[in-house]
Amino acid sequence: MKALEEVAAEVLPSTYTYEWVDQSRDQIESGDSSTKVFVISLIFVFLCLAALYESWSVPLAVLLSVPSAIFGCFLVQYARGLQNDVYMQIGLITLIGLAAKNAILIVEYAKMNLEKGESPLKAAVDAAKLRLRPILMTSFAFILGCLPLAIATGPGAGARVSMGNAVVGGMTITTLVGIFVIPVMFVFIENLFSKKQEKEEK
Repeated sequence: MKALEEVAAEVLPSTYTYEWVDQSRDQIESGDSSTKVFVISLIFVFLCLAALYESWSVPLAVLLSVPSAIFGCFLVQYARGLQNDVYMQIGLITLIGLAAKNAILIVEYAKMNLEKGESPLKAAVDAAKLRLRPILMTSFAFILGCLPLAIATGPGAGARVSMGNAVVGGMTITTLVGIFVIPVMFVFIENLFSKKQEKEEK
């Protein structure tokens, strides 16, 4: 599409105009609103988690696992020479929920340990050890299930490959990185908010 626009600017007379149709038009229109969709998705997940945990601090620890998924998605996408298209963006929205799911498995148990009187560090470490196997099992089951999309061939494979590659890449990176990042983020957020609460009480 970019190449066609460059050629049209060079070759077509100034009195000519053109417009995109079908999937090309959808791609251009989605590019304008994709940022809004991601922001709305993050806000929606944050509000659901805030209601679940009855806390404004705990959802932050969960959502701070999302950047690793987004980084993994873009890294693998561009490593394979694929574009940032509408199918990859659908995969990104899926990754927000999947990365949050992994974080919830750790944060939920860390919060329970914290309520039992453990320190934030010990609560996070114990939760990470306890939930490591379920996280790896569910994540790799999902990755292997989406692998046929990432290596699809034949008619219509472009859409499947773009979406599958984004989800597989993002989920792989967030699984390998998240099991270390999520406990750290939980400890950081808990210490930050506890210090803030102590200052307000004084």
